[in-house]
Amino acid sequence: MQSLLMLIDTVLGLFVFVLIFAVVMSWLVSFNIINVHNHFVRLLYDFLHRVTEPALKPIRRWLPNLGGIDISPVVLILAVYFIQNLLREYGGGGIGTGGY
Repeated sequence: MQSLLMLIDTVLGLFVFVLIFAVVMSWLVSFNIINVHNHFVRLLYDFLHRVTEPALKPIRRWLPNLGGIDISPVVLILAVYFIQNLLREYGGGGIGTGGY
């Protein structure tokens, strides 16, 4: 059970990094710093969109429109951190905390 909780905790942590990378990449595309006509950039952008969009779409439905500012990644990151803390506190007795 402990190893399963550690695996879930690790996957959630990796998802946060993927989400942050997707946000940064969307900014870079929006400000024309990177070009989506590049094949590798397009593949990476599509992959990140496919991985993060299923989790972000329900949050966007509930959040008000803030005029071009999308705070759904922030809400999702906070939710993931909350779930990780619940797993660490109630599920594993210190998983992922370095033993303290």
